[in-house]
Parts: sequence; C-alpha cells; structure tokens
Amino acid sequence: MKSSAAALLGAGWVGAQQAPAPAVAAPKKARITSSVMIWILKGSMEEKLQKVAETGIQSTELVSEYRTWSDSQVQSYMKLMHSYGFGFDTLMAQTDWARQPNSMVNPDHRDRFLKELNEAIVWAKRLECPQILLMSGNEQPGMSYETQFASIVESGKRAADVAAANDVILILENLNSKVNHKGYFLTSAKEATKAVKTVDNPHFRQLFDIYHEYVQHGDPIPAIQEAVPYVNVFHVADAPGRHDPGTGEMKWDDIYKAIGKTNYAGYIAMEYQSNGDEVESLIKAVTQMRSDINSVAAAPAL
Repeated sequence: MKSSAAALLGAGWVGAQQAPAPAVAAPKKARITSSVMIWILKGSMEEKLQKVAETGIQSTELVSEYRTWSDSQVQSYMKLMHSYGFGFDTLMAQTDWARQPNSMVNPDHRDRFLKELNEAIVWAKRLECPQILLMSGNEQPGMSYETQFASIVESGKRAADVAAANDVILILENLNSKVNHKGYFLTSAKEATKAVKTVDNPHFRQLFDIYHEYVQHGDPIPAIQEAVPYVNVFHVADAPGRHDPGTGEMKWDDIYKAIGKTNYAGYIAMEYQSNGDEVESLIKAVTQMRSDINSVAAAPAL
C-alpha cells in the first residue's frame, strides 16, 4: 500500500505550507513524548520530516547528520519543523566515535571528547535541541575495566559541568557488542545507570536502548525498573533483526507496561528499520506504545 507521504510526493508536494495533518493525534501536553531517530527513514531530510509529521510523532532525533548542514539548510529544516509543530530533541556529540580518539573510556581522549562536546553544544543551540547523546566508545586494549569505567565517570563529571553551564542535558547510551557494535565498552544498561548515579549531576542522564539491552542480556525489564529515575530517553527496536516492534521475540506489551507503571516522563523513540511502509509502521508502533503505557498508568501518559 502506498503511504500518504509517498502519494503527496508523487503529486509534487514541495512546501511546508501544505504540511499534512498528523495521522496520530497526540496531546500537546504529555508526560511521555514520542520520538523517532531520523536515520531510520528513507529519502531526503525534507521527505523524512514530512513522514514524521504524517505519523503524529511528537519529536525527532539526530546522530551526526547536522555536521554537514549549511546555514541555509539549517534555516530550511527548522522552518519546516516549526510548520509541522515538532523539533529535534537529541543529537550526538562524538563524530565517528568508533574510530576517532574521542571516547569517554580513555583519559588520553578526554580533551578531544570535550572539544567535540562543545562543538555539539553550539549545534544544539542552533537546532533548539535540548539533549546531547554521548557514547562510551570502544574497549581500550591493555586498560582494565575499572580504569575505563572510572574514566567514563570523570569524563561525565567534566562534561556535565559544561552542559550545566550551557543548559543542555547529556544522555549516555548502552549498545550491544554481540551483534551491532563489536568492541563497544558500555554494553549494560545497568552499568550506564551506575555511571549516571556516580556522576550525580542532573545534566548527565541515561539513554536506555531496550533493543541493545535485550540482545546483550535478555529480559530488559529488571534493568528498566532500576534505571527509570535516571533515564531521559528509551529507544525501541525488536530483536532479532532490529525491525518493527512485534516482528521479533521481544515482549513489547510487557516492556511498555513496565515503563507505564513508573513515573517515567521522558522520550520513547523508535529506532528500527521497518519491513514495510515506514509511515504505517511508525503509526502502528506508536499506537501500541501509547495504548500499553496508558493501560497501566495512573493518569494518561501520552
């Protein structure tokens, strides 16, 4: 079935003045905000933003796409998003983090890490983006786990001071090393929670990737229950395959209800590659998420 986004583009849609009405109406005030990682969508940036508008998703997230944008592109994308009624909530600090010496785990990388953080803060202000994503980086040969974890904490403390001075929030992400990110250091959501607790700064929080936690450790619910007070963003994808929720073996009704039973009040972002029509898939995924969370929440969360 051809999506309404594709139909509009095929008819020659070119401007924000004809922005489609969101397909899934969401309240203007919500305890939990739906979001989507923009990299999962196909097409130009304009086409991607239009698709987000059609889904009714309330916000979007970036990795490092923004670093190549010209001033005119920034102005164009911001104008387009404002016309749709959403914006960016997260962008990544470390460029090419898997290969560059900008990790948090190696003290020798700290100056480069902080330099890139400061550059990302400049971009965050330009893009009206309140959060900056941090990666631990890969394991460092010849360096003990304890030394690397202590370096994350020290890097986090210094970065949090910079973030506080600039009124942005940093979020530290767990990834799996079994399938997607071989060699990554911070493969445990519980260890990410431990790092956030130890840094002990409200400007240093956690991005809990549910897919990565499941791939690495199995059932994510116990880690979710412990992490919730420290989490600003959850990421969603099914396993195996990193596709649409419901296409794998993860128990999303249980996972969402576990979140709904808490006082979580941040973002839940879709970060999966759809097996079908992207707009229809995201509408279905967000509808399930909202339904499950609201079914157990004391008051509507979305």
